[in-house]
Amino acid sequence: MALNWTGRMVHEAVSFVVFSSLDLLDFVLCFFYKLLDFLIEAEWKPCYCTSTKDGKILLSERGESRIVSLASAKLELEEVSDTLFSRPSLVSEVSKLTAVAEVVSFTVNSAAVVEMLQGKIGGGGGDRIRHAPRWSDCDCRFCTSWSSSGTEDLFVRVQGPKDHNRAREDVLFIHGFISSSSFWTETLFPNFSSKLKSTHRMFAVDLLGFGRSPKPIDSLYTVREHLETIERSVLAPHKVRSFHIVAHSLGCILALALAVRHPDAVKSITLLAPPYFPVPEGVPATQYVMRKLAPRRVWPTIAFGASMACWYEHISRTICLLICKQHRIWEFLAKLVTRNRLPTFLLEGFFCHTHNAAWHTLHNIICGTGGKLDGYLDDVRDRLRCHVNVFHGRDDELIPVECSFDVQRRVPRARVKVVDGKDHITIVVGRQRAFARELEQIWRRASSSLS
Repeated sequence: MALNWTGRMVHEAVSFVVFSSLDLLDFVLCFFYKLLDFLIEAEWKPCYCTSTKDGKILLSERGESRIVSLASAKLELEEVSDTLFSRPSLVSEVSKLTAVAEVVSFTVNSAAVVEMLQGKIGGGGGDRIRHAPRWSDCDCRFCTSWSSSGTEDLFVRVQGPKDHNRAREDVLFIHGFISSSSFWTETLFPNFSSKLKSTHRMFAVDLLGFGRSPKPIDSLYTVREHLETIERSVLAPHKVRSFHIVAHSLGCILALALAVRHPDAVKSITLLAPPYFPVPEGVPATQYVMRKLAPRRVWPTIAFGASMACWYEHISRTICLLICKQHRIWEFLAKLVTRNRLPTFLLEGFFCHTHNAAWHTLHNIICGTGGKLDGYLDDVRDRLRCHVNVFHGRDDELIPVECSFDVQRRVPRARVKVVDGKDHITIVVGRQRAFARELEQIWRRASSSLS
């Protein structure tokens, strides 16, 4: 017991030092990027960590503007998570009396957000602003293929009968954070039975901001934007009237929200590692979820990575600059070192996104829905008749297994399967053949019970 206590104390001390240093580094990078943006793009780019005293922001949506107040560190705006603006640093929590704590505190009311949010969520800005990548984003043909297509529909991979009249069932696959449709098409699609391929249309999308889909720089990547692009890119053009949903990680949130929007159309919901953290009563939901997902700890490694991505706007932009913009070099080196043992589709999903897309999607989808997921699950329980199945890897260090059992507590008919020896990725990758068979059984059972 003494050894465990000592280990925890050492871990806490190391985490404090590391993240206090990162707080200061992000503060410095804020000014560094403002200078670079001005030199390269000839204008100062606002960010979420610029403070002010008035506590108000202006939101322009579809030509209509309104003033939104920031009160008690909570943003009074339904679709935008207050974690974009309010991220108290470890230093400010431990010692609010020091000048350093005041400097590096991320608990801010952002006046610069006035400029940042103007023209977003469908507002003005023009095609040039919407389509031209920032200097720190990758401008290769793969990442910018959407900008010359003349459409802002998602990239969709389809398998199955081309004629919707010949398809008996439709299935929508939604990937997780910093991933792509290849997570499904390179694993599950080749392993479905020939009979199922002849009767089921399967749609795997690259979510807005990821893979080959559009990456507009004036988007806030809210739940509504993600859902509307899925409806516009899949459901409407392919005349999908009823469908099964399979979703992984962050995609589970979008799957639940989509099911609530189309309660009579959903036949089954299959969730893999859903990031559902029940929020205690009286606790700010967005902040609670952010701390559960990104606990500002150096161990395990995946928690450290999540904390870097979630807490630091400018450090995460630097990571995207060094990794995503240079992804062709990293892909070559990875293949050289692993001798092609590392699946290329995992690299594609990890590298091909923009910082703007990742930053807003992480905060507005996972953190921003912290207070809404209970409602989504209650609707699934009370309004939907569909089957609900949940899979989770027992060794998942990013999303704990308890999240899936919490889903089951909210939706008692949900079936939970915990797979030993599998983690957040290998819940699919490495067991794709077995999982494909399990999905086929789920869809047969769901269709027969609803017929």
